[in-house]
Amino acid sequence: MKIAVDFDGTIVEHKFPEIGKIRPFAFETLKMLQNKGHQLILWTYRTGVYLTEAVELCKANGVEFYAVNSSYPEEVFDGSKSRKIDCDLYIDDRNIGGLPSWGEIYHIIHPEEQDANFFVNKTKKKKPFWKR
Repeated sequence: MKIAVDFDGTIVEHKFPEIGKIRPFAFETLKMLQNKGHQLILWTYRTGVYLTEAVELCKANGVEFYAVNSSYPEEVFDGSKSRKIDCDLYIDDRNIGGLPSWGEIYHIIHPEEQDANFFVNKTKKKKPFWKR
């Protein structure tokens, strides 16, 4: 799948224009999704130096995106087409119901691994965000 991922409030806590604290398991989950063959697109409000800082932070944490603020690497925005990204899924803190934990996100995308022990809080099971 092609998965568009927001930056502020999703990969890091929202502190724009600064870069917030990295959210727990964000990079581990993104790397696992890439290892499963998913193409990740960074889809963020950031531009210019702020975008460069975000991309560099992700790269330093082992995540390089298939595309950044575009549907594919060679795309050039000229105003003649929609800015909506061509992807199968969006991961964004502005979702209805808010941002689930990164462990929940992984299990939503890969429910066949629901019994895996990583990212699971054994003491408290929450309902999926869409059933709350």
